[in-house]
Amino acid sequence: MTVGPVQLLVLGMEGTEPQPELRAELDRLRDSDTVRLIDLLVVRKDAEGKTTFEQRSDLTADEATEVGALAGALLGLGLGEGDEDAALVVAEAGAEAGSDGHLIDEDTVWYLEDVIPADSSAAIALVEHRWAIPLREAMREADVSLLSDAWIHPADLVGIGLLAAEEAATA
Repeated sequence: MTVGPVQLLVLGMEGTEPQPELRAELDRLRDSDTVRLIDLLVVRKDAEGKTTFEQRSDLTADEATEVGALAGALLGLGLGEGDEDAALVVAEAGAEAGSDGHLIDEDTVWYLEDVIPADSSAAIALVEHRWAIPLREAMREADVSLLSDAWIHPADLVGIGLLAAEEAATA
């Protein structure tokens, strides 16, 4: 399976009602093969402090097992400093973690339940950027190396614009 770049999103929202417009947009992006939702865990805490969980994924159980094994192997290589045995052990653990069709486990995000206020919700999403796969393949074919990447948020752009305006005013 070819996997594109994966982004981790942690979202917070007031209230506990589902957000159908967000679900509709995720469905639209999935249908156009722009992104794929590897896993989503929504934690809702009602006004009395009772929590409920909702989980969703675009992956089949077999795909989640494969992605879990891939993520585990990469983690194992990083932890074992290139040790292939360590990578294999962690890959097997990753495959096991994904065998239920999900990579995010309620037990591993207990802190969300503790930190979100009553009458609010939080979500953790692993989103695969499918649009980037052909670009990555073209870069490989052209022997182009990625030197750096970063997400630039609108607030950063505003800050850059303000700094540039101040510099222009003093010049």
